[in-house]
Amino acid sequence: MAGPLDGVRVLELAGLAPGPFAGMMLADHGAEVLRVDRVKAVSDKPRRDVMDRGKHTIGLDLKSPEGVRAFKELARHADVVIEVFRPGVAERLGIGPEDLHAVNERLVYGRMTGWGQDGPLAPTAGHDIDYIAISGVLSMLGRQGDKPTPPINILGDFAGGGLMLAYGVLLALFERERTGRGRVIDAAMVDGAAILFSMFYQAVQSGAWGPQGTNLLDTGAPQYDTYETADGLHVAVGSLEPQFWEAMVTRMGLTDLPDRNDRTQWPALKARLAEAFKTRTRAEWETVFDGSDACVSPVLSMGEAAAHPHNVARGLFADVGGVTQPRPAPRLLGVPERDLSPATRLDDLSEWGLSREEADKLRAQGVLA
Repeated sequence: MAGPLDGVRVLELAGLAPGPFAGMMLADHGAEVLRVDRVKAVSDKPRRDVMDRGKHTIGLDLKSPEGVRAFKELARHADVVIEVFRPGVAERLGIGPEDLHAVNERLVYGRMTGWGQDGPLAPTAGHDIDYIAISGVLSMLGRQGDKPTPPINILGDFAGGGLMLAYGVLLALFERERTGRGRVIDAAMVDGAAILFSMFYQAVQSGAWGPQGTNLLDTGAPQYDTYETADGLHVAVGSLEPQFWEAMVTRMGLTDLPDRNDRTQWPALKARLAEAFKTRTRAEWETVFDGSDACVSPVLSMGEAAAHPHNVARGLFADVGGVTQPRPAPRLLGVPERDLSPATRLDDLSEWGLSREEADKLRAQGVLA
């Protein structure tokens, strides 16, 4: 179905999470995404990976001259390439930015790496936890007295990596309308993680932000934390503003509380809240706070989230082939929803510049699947 990126063709070189996530974000809003995988990785069965939804897939041997020539032909008819190799690998294969701009100067070439295309760490391996570590971000995460705790791989891989790459692609496509030329995007997860924490770099330097776990938003404050309920589940409290705090404590029936503006009272206040929340089950607290501005919510499992009345009313989740997954975001009102089916093989590449005869020849050589 048509979307804001309808008509935009994206070649996505297979890789780990950040690249496919960027491709998914583009596919969700109308781009035609062709995932280029290894020949042996392509099968007749559709992939069930959520990040491959709405895409097509082929296998191509990029270590053969024939495979490289075929990829260049695909790139000639593409708008975007998503490349996820270590610096220098694409150039050695003959599909680097200069190679592809020689056949298509309008091509937007998005490079996704952890460390970036330059710098002493650029050629080395790493993972999300490493990128958020040297950006300073990881030092901010965790409870007081505990070691730094990574929030799985959301900050580096997905928010700082794939989402920033998708944003960069849109910037370059917008610029191309004016210049007629594509651009190379150096999307590094260490860069992306750092910019997500822009506000906190300033806060630390000004002295407004202290060690991990001692601040307003990092579980240091009683009004922004999670609390266990009587049934061993949890609620999340975000009653930052005075009026929301008042709504919470009133519904809880709490009086004679320590002053929450006095940081020395935070431990005692947290203890009072913890004791109170353990007197009822999570479901009972949901009833207590229903319809209020107390900013208290149940901490739901992923399975429970799909059944929450608000999420059901919003149509937040979809069941695609037995896999529950979030629908595309953000929502562009009036735009029909994109097909969320798993990636399917693309057998006819004629619209991508490869005739049926050429494709059949490459298949017979084992170069194309």
